[in-house]
Amino acid sequence: MRTAAVEGGDARAVSLRFAGIVRASQRATLTFQLSGTLTERKVELGQTVEVGDVLARIYSPALEPARDSASARLDELTTNYQQSQREWQRASSLRERGVVSEQALEQIAARRDGLKASVATARASLAEASKMLEENTLKAPFAGRVEALLVEQNEFVAAGQPVMRISSPKGREVEVRVPVYLLDYVSLGASLPVWSVQDRSQAPVQGSVIEIAQAGAIRGELQPLLVNLPANTLSAGMPVEVGITPQTTAALTVPLLAVIRDVNAAASSAFSPLSSSSSNSIPGPSSSPSSSTSVFLVRDGVARRTPVTVLRILGERAAIQAGSLVAGDQVVYAGMTKLADGDTVIEAAQAVRTQPVEG
Repeated sequence: MRTAAVEGGDARAVSLRFAGIVRASQRATLTFQLSGTLTERKVELGQTVEVGDVLARIYSPALEPARDSASARLDELTTNYQQSQREWQRASSLRERGVVSEQALEQIAARRDGLKASVATARASLAEASKMLEENTLKAPFAGRVEALLVEQNEFVAAGQPVMRISSPKGREVEVRVPVYLLDYVSLGASLPVWSVQDRSQAPVQGSVIEIAQAGAIRGELQPLLVNLPANTLSAGMPVEVGITPQTTAALTVPLLAVIRDVNAAASSAFSPLSSSSSNSIPGPSSSPSSSTSVFLVRDGVARRTPVTVLRILGERAAIQAGSLVAGDQVVYAGMTKLADGDTVIEAAQAVRTQPVEG
């Protein structure tokens, strides 16, 4: 007989790495709310800006006339309202002397109140037109650095079209996308190692998990995981890898030749290769494992037929599930043609050494 050792079965931590790009924690893509031609661009690529700094301006021919028209309309209605207020005061005096009827006084009061409401509407219209005119100026929402200029001067800019991007230097983060099952191995505030791809000899930076996505309904979709980085460590734009280390248990593996099938079992119970892999880490039994397979386990020189369940094929070895086997056990993989349960066996190499020498 020839035997081989059962391998695997030990729990081990395998670090899985996921690629991402370092980015600023505070960043913004700036746009105009109006359409127009970009007439001014006051910043250059890489320039630092402060809160409220003017970055760019556009020209829209309808903005200033609309504001002037709203202002003139407000002046007109204000004048009419003041005139109606004076008429009502005179009519009130005449009403006390019985010259003006009550109905005429009510009509004057109604006209006055209507003009008062129109003045309020015109004032709101003027405020709206003034705000719209202010929207032709793009200002920095926070202190940072201009990292991209997306529109050149004198180009037409549509409403909502990205014009430039700015980012703050005060924070760094990286987003990676991971399979759903790995979300069970991370938690908010957990520390994860982050390696720089450009310099793999550099020690990893310890990042902190700040956001964890909830598993979605789309099959196979990767879920985003956001990791905050310490200050003054990795620069924005650097490619990195984030490590997640789930605790896994390696399946027991035996030589594929050691697995034998029960000749009395139905053909449907025979095992078939489910998949090939270069790793011995098995997450669990397959959906239709083989239940009519066994191996010859050798202990104390005696072969015992031991039932096993084949999970999958890993090259020239089979991953199995068997409660009575442990890593290091010896199983027979050659010379099993006439081997029966309970036979005493001698390994082929040992048998050659013990044969008598003639002459």
